[in-house]
Amino acid sequence: MTRFGFTLMTEQNGPLELVDAAVRAEDAGFDLLVSSDHYSPWLTEQGHAPYAWTVLGAVAHATSRVDLMTYVTCPTLRYHPAVVAQKAATLQILAEGRFTLGLGSGENLNEHVVGAGWPAVTVRQEMLTEAIEIIRELHTGELVNYRGEHFDVESARIWDLPDVPVGIGVALSGDKGVEQFAPLADHLIAVQPEKSLVDGWNATATTPVGDGARAVGQIPICWDPSEDAAVERAHEQFRWFAGGWKVNADLPTPMGFSGASQFVRPEDVAQQIPCGPDLDAVVEAVRPWWEAGFTDVALVQVGGEHQQAFLEKAAGPLLEKLRKASAA
Repeated sequence: MTRFGFTLMTEQNGPLELVDAAVRAEDAGFDLLVSSDHYSPWLTEQGHAPYAWTVLGAVAHATSRVDLMTYVTCPTLRYHPAVVAQKAATLQILAEGRFTLGLGSGENLNEHVVGAGWPAVTVRQEMLTEAIEIIRELHTGELVNYRGEHFDVESARIWDLPDVPVGIGVALSGDKGVEQFAPLADHLIAVQPEKSLVDGWNATATTPVGDGARAVGQIPICWDPSEDAAVERAHEQFRWFAGGWKVNADLPTPMGFSGASQFVRPEDVAQQIPCGPDLDAVVEAVRPWWEAGFTDVALVQVGGEHQQAFLEKAAGPLLEKLRKASAA
């Protein structure tokens, strides 16, 4: 049966609100919580960007059942992979085995802040490959020395290792990415419900999806008792979504996203994001994910100030509908 998650979107909530939403989402019955890991919001209207790892540590302590996941962390520019290995191990201890490290090649929006430039996608993928190798080695608990083309590690060791090893998911978007990263990762992460990604993974990876490996996707929704209010809010805070990930990966600032999305209309956003009180419309928007073979789908409720209302009023009935439809 498909598992359904709730997104702790650091771009639209402060740290206290995110922890509160995590507890409410667990109480509402979600199976997992995924957290973005951003230095800036996509748009200034979203207004937040707390440090995801501090938030996740608090969430791990405040919850007891739901799985946790970064969606996703870039372990190559803003963070050195040796540091990612250490904090992932620590978080897994705090979460008592519920954490999965979701990794990706990153977005310029978040990674340019350390002044290291923004490499071409082929270089970023090379860096991600080395980063995964380093994290894997450090999670053995052995003393690690590593010399790579992009990273060096000198006499490093993770002293506090969890009893449950940290699983690694990698965000993939095409056949080349699957071929490169499926042998290195435990789980597939994708931004589109493409069956070809799951099929490619199953043909390449050691562990197939559904037989130990998970395929994790994410979809924005904008629930509100008023459809007009939902469309207005989705346009205000999520019009950047219309650009697609090839564009989104390269823009450097919220102002850049604002400029790139200035001609996106509310009706354009409403065509991509289910808006309003109709829970059946949300189910139909999510359906392509489980039909493509994805095992986990996380929902993004657009609008930080509307998280509580969604979790209290709509989440329970929506989860019931989603589980019934996906099981059928």
